[in-house]
Amino acid sequence: MAFNSYWYLGLGLLSILLLIYVYFKTRNTRSLLLFISMVGLGYLIEIVIYNFGHSYQYYPKLINHDPIYDSNMGAIASNALALPAVAAFIAALRKGWMWILFFICIFAGIEWAFLKLNIYSHNWWRIGYTSLGLLVFYFPLTKVFHQLLSNPLKGFLHSLFLFLMIGPFSGSLHILPIMFLSNRYYCLEWFDNHSKDTTAFSALFYLGACLFYVWIVKRQWENKWLKYILTPLLMYAVNEILKRGGILHSLVWWDLWYYPIISVILLKITVSISKHLSNGPPKNA
Repeated sequence: MAFNSYWYLGLGLLSILLLIYVYFKTRNTRSLLLFISMVGLGYLIEIVIYNFGHSYQYYPKLINHDPIYDSNMGAIASNALALPAVAAFIAALRKGWMWILFFICIFAGIEWAFLKLNIYSHNWWRIGYTSLGLLVFYFPLTKVFHQLLSNPLKGFLHSLFLFLMIGPFSGSLHILPIMFLSNRYYCLEWFDNHSKDTTAFSALFYLGACLFYVWIVKRQWENKWLKYILTPLLMYAVNEILKRGGILHSLVWWDLWYYPIISVILLKITVSISKHLSNGPPKNA
């Protein structure tokens, strides 16, 4: 294993241990839902500043055949584990501003160390941008999210949180097979190589899919099983359209079947999360 990998895996492991600690201290699923919602928010931020903005580059050396996909793994370690785990710790355990400032200093130190170790690099990004974003937006918003999740959600807020929470599942299940198994790529000529095109378009694809999952779950159909037929059929149709349009290039036999099957699983996850959000936290939480 490469030197770089140990640092990223170590960061990921510490984040998972912190999340486990938060869960056992709170003893309810609300802290996990908060964590998932912050992962979803982090994914949205990364789409803007990382996928399309090219703000920075990671070098975890976890995927050797493609530097773009390797960088994506670094982004996952940061935005799907470290930042949301700390955010859940701060909000779920009701930590104050001293803890927030402490963790901002920790993340600034980690970012500085990764730069010095040449396992991470900036394009136009700066450490100060990270610190300011955590101080005025990410961590304060986590506290707001935690308060909102303390009650049953309906209407727009229910849809918003449902969208944020299904995002990490949809986005990860879409892009991870591409990164590790090279089952497909997207060609739109937005960027200078297929991997950048694929990363960017995969993000838009999963966002569109999430909007559909939220929409169809909130439809009150008498025959609910129709949703589980329509969803994979639509996913298959979209993939076929993209393939015939020259955007999708499928490289393995199972590729066009994987996404419709996964869409059924994601729909089931969406239904489950929707019920949790509608019912609110347990009375003793």
